[in-house]
Amino acid sequence: MVAPVTRVGIVEDEALMRGMLEQTLSAEETLRVVHSVPGVTEARLVFTPGSCDVAVLDVNLPDGNGVALGLTLQRADPRLAVMLLSSEDVMGMFTTVQDEASRPWSYLSKRSSFARDVLVRAIVATAQGQVVLDPYLVQRSTPRPGSAVAELTRAQFGVLRLVAEGLSNHAAADRLGINERSVESHLKSIYQRLGIDGGDHNRRVAAVLAFLEQTGRSWRA
Repeated sequence: MVAPVTRVGIVEDEALMRGMLEQTLSAEETLRVVHSVPGVTEARLVFTPGSCDVAVLDVNLPDGNGVALGLTLQRADPRLAVMLLSSEDVMGMFTTVQDEASRPWSYLSKRSSFARDVLVRAIVATAQGQVVLDPYLVQRSTPRPGSAVAELTRAQFGVLRLVAEGLSNHAAADRLGINERSVESHLKSIYQRLGIDGGDHNRRVAAVLAFLEQTGRSWRA
């Protein structure tokens, strides 16, 4: 069976960065770059409803804001997945936008996007409807005192961190050196502790959003 192709649109004003993204993503058989433009003006012309599956948007653009652009594109095409890119910590802005978006967004720092596996994994997971958070910041996140996330065991919090990075159960098990059933067991306990109901996919999204809301993080050079 031929794997489905995920169509990606890029809005990034730095030519070198945009070229790197194009080259990395085009090398993947299951990804195809269909738009690659430097700003909001061009994006509004080429991003038509149904033309792509994931929009990768730089937050700071010369003629506008990637967050506002993402909301505009998603209102026109509610099925469009959005992943923000930034060289600064915009987690506060990213958290706020989740309430306005038709489907949850993902966020990757530019420093992390230079790692091919991180970039590809984030885009694929985002296209599948998952929420992916930047691994650099995820690993620097600590639970807020008194939150439900703070009540998780160390092992459960470790699993939740990897889910927040967009890893599958299998990949998380490999990273932790445990079997996949153990990851599934941890996730069931996490959902229970966080009071999350629903199907497995929706629970993963809700768990990552809870992680985002109930942890603090630092941005260090």
